[in-house]
Amino acid sequence: MDLVAYSANDPQFDSVTWHKSQHSNPSGNCVELAGLADGTVAIRNSRYPAGPALLCAPAEFSAFLAAARDGEFDSLLG
Repeated sequence: MDLVAYSANDPQFDSVTWHKSQHSNPSGNCVELAGLADGTVAIRNSRYPAGPALLCAPAEFSAFLAAARDGEFDSLLG
């Protein structure tokens, strides 16, 4: 998966809606996601909305979600 960091001030983010999980903790340590017009998924740290955003191709993000649903990353939690 190739993730490329872009400035949050990049014009491609001007009209997107950022989404944060309802499972996010109250201290604001969360990631936010936004779908771009071409299907790319933008990912950023919710605590630094003006910071960089990573872009992930639709197929790669779909594969990540499927793996997460299947529990493939559960071992990372301890």
